[in-house]
Amino acid sequence: MGRPVVPRRGRAGHREVVAVSRRGAADDDADPGVRGASDAADDRERDARSPTSAVAASLVAGAVAALSAFLAAPMGGALVGLATLGLLFGSLRRSPRTLSWAAAIGAGGIAVAGYLRGAVEPLLAAGVALALAWDLADHGIAVGEQVGREARTRRNVAVHAGTSLLAGGLSVAVVYGVYLAAAGNQPVAALALLLFGAVALASAVR
Repeated sequence: MGRPVVPRRGRAGHREVVAVSRRGAADDDADPGVRGASDAADDRERDARSPTSAVAASLVAGAVAALSAFLAAPMGGALVGLATLGLLFGSLRRSPRTLSWAAAIGAGGIAVAGYLRGAVEPLLAAGVALALAWDLADHGIAVGEQVGREARTRRNVAVHAGTSLLAGGLSVAVVYGVYLAAAGNQPVAALALLLFGAVALASAVR
């Protein structure tokens, strides 16, 4: 492939053929390295932050959780609101550990609202929304690392959110049904059922 169609005669023609052949060999040898450098440059240029759709969806779910907890007990709602800010910070910083701490603070806020005898219905709604916010934030970090922030991920995020919301809603419906059937006006039993529901909800959405 490196030889010309009609090489020139004599020593000059021989030198030309050899030079072309060496350049072709050098290009073939350098090709994998060039491709590797190109791939590395692409990796550096790709924005690995969480997609905007995932961050926004997580923030909306967190706001719903904070509002629901606030309706049950203002102090619990304040803690869930703080957890929502933590989820946002963790999403922007791509920190799963921050997401875990924020989710723990939110769960504590819901527990405080339950201890203050908040209504069960808004507490369950807060639990579903908080779990969804945490799940979407964590999913956004994974998607950003895999395909980058600029990729088209709205449909992926929407499907993931819908699946998680459906699983969470079914779990809470079962928990609420058991609560109505067995708990009555017994605060200890209600709290135990709510804790069980939180564990089942977390397992369902994860």
